[in-house]
Amino acid sequence: VQLQESGPGLVKPSQTLSLTCTVSGGSIATNDYFWIWIRQPPGKGREWMGAISSSGSTYYSPSLKSRTSISRDTSKNQFTLQLSSVTPEDTAVYYCIRGGSMFEYDYWGQGTQVTVSS
Repeated sequence: VQLQESGPGLVKPSQTLSLTCTVSGGSIATNDYFWIWIRQPPGKGREWMGAISSSGSTYYSPSLKSRTSISRDTSKNQFTLQLSSVTPEDTAVYYCIRGGSMFEYDYWGQGTQVTVSS
């Protein structure tokens, strides 16, 4: 299984950050996996953002829930993160991940740097 993040590397404050994870080698709609977004700001630890299950149910971090949306396109085998009203504090490396549960991970994307700056 391979995961690859894509999206803009630079986003302006107040805009919406949108990232797509393209999955190959396995379907996002089968086998009871979770498809997860995590980020790591510079100099800080990883932060779990949210997940979408193989059945399409979504789960969000309480601290980010009001700004986060995760969706999927099963025809393209992709899932997408949208984070609204971004600030420089949202600058981070963003990872998409497959997990057997929401907190047990087996495959990671390489990560993509997103900088929020005017």
